Amino acid sequence: MSLSRDFAAFVANLEYEDLSPEVTDRAKGVTLQVLSSALVAHQMPGGGQALALMQEEETGGGGAATVLCNGSKLTKGGAAFVNAEIIFAGGKWDTFRMLTHPGIAILPAALVAAETTGASGKEFLVALAAGYEVMERMAAEFIPTVMSRGFHAGPVFGIFGAAVAAAKLQRLDENRIHSAIAQCVNLAAGNLEGARSGGRSLREGGAVRNALLAVALARHGTPGGETTLEGEAGFYHAYAGSNRGELRYSFTGLNRTDLSEIARGLGRDWIFLETLYRIYSTAGYNIAHVDVTARLCEEHNIAPEDIDRIEARVNWLETEYPSPAFPSRGIDSPPQVGSTQYFTAWGAAERGYPLLRGAQPGLGETDPPAVLDLMHRVSLIPTVRQTLFGPRITVFTKDGRSFTREGTGREFIWDFEEEARRISPIAPGLAISETQFAELIDSCRRLDRIDRAAEKLIALTIPT
Repeated sequence: MSLSRDFAAFVANLEYEDLSPEVTDRAKGVTLQVLSSALVAHQMPGGGQALALMQEEETGGGGAATVLCNGSKLTKGGAAFVNAEIIFAGGKWDTFRMLTHPGIAILPAALVAAETTGASGKEFLVALAAGYEVMERMAAEFIPTVMSRGFHAGPVFGIFGAAVAAAKLQRLDENRIHSAIAQCVNLAAGNLEGARSGGRSLREGGAVRNALLAVALARHGTPGGETTLEGEAGFYHAYAGSNRGELRYSFTGLNRTDLSEIARGLGRDWIFLETLYRIYSTAGYNIAHVDVTARLCEEHNIAPEDIDRIEARVNWLETEYPSPAFPSRGIDSPPQVGSTQYFTAWGAAERGYPLLRGAQPGLGETDPPAVLDLMHRVSLIPTVRQTLFGPRITVFTKDGRSFTREGTGREFIWDFEEEARRISPIAPGLAISETQFAELIDSCRRLDRIDRAAEKLIALTIPT
């Protein structure tokens, strides 16, 4: 069978009873993370602009689906686009292998499909698990190579996860799911140059809108082709430059992978469980610097005024964003507000970073002087073998001592209860009441016991 047929069979046959407790728990957690991001962004320009755009473009269109945090009704594609843009603006994303953020595409598609079909919470969780698993397996080894060719891996792979989730919730059969995946190859898009040259690139919002088009084409019987992923002129040839597993860049330094491994162990070995939470609203490669440095300084009672300098050994690709082929922030970039050195300094000086703050100070916000001073004494040391998101932090004190702590890369992978605990401090800054936010958390916790899950979740994001 072709790769898309393998995926289609897995998705079509997946049932709630097939999910392990860990998979179900993670699906609940990413739901809470994504809805929290939308709530953080409720008054931010990005979401408002997207809503105004869709209201203008869809004048006269039917109101089939609901906009998060607002309640406006738009077409399915319009609501999914706006919801993705709202989630994106909030910065509380989930992250897979640094450069993809599955929830920004998958959750908007799932919410629209679940709302319009009246799906239960169990169906919703199954669709999320299927969408994440397919997207992340497709992306895993290919993300750095795809980025080096000028594509943005987030939307390029995100369309597949979004389409799978929507197709599952619309109860498409195996053949139509296969066609939806195949049509995504025709609609996948995302480029890096706009953002590198002062623009704002269309990302997961476009991906989820196109994903729903792919599903609609499949639902109405449009065939997609048999080998659109691995074929000689297929997806991997076009986006990764090879359908034979040849890699230009990788996180591990290896330059080859095996396409036949992508679908191996489907339904048994869940790569979805590698998804982590970007709890701070900054680039994913910065988040571990905050917590690993904070834990190190807490453990040894190191005050910021006692620190001479800090060294951070990191995975080399974390210093060459978005790609070593054309980095916009390379290893030679000086420390500045918003840099990795800045967040390391926050961990050392403040033992954390404000959850409601973006990657840089907003209006009326200031940085502690110790952070601004210390960031200039943080050095990054890139290495191929360092675990992604697992920096090795060494603090050198002024009295000649040194202390080291190494991240595992899994510090931001946790269960639902820890997610609820870590995200709860945003409550006072949201447009909804703290009581309503607590109810949203509990609804995510009980998703497998809720009928018409999307209606419940969406309603709890709207201020009353």
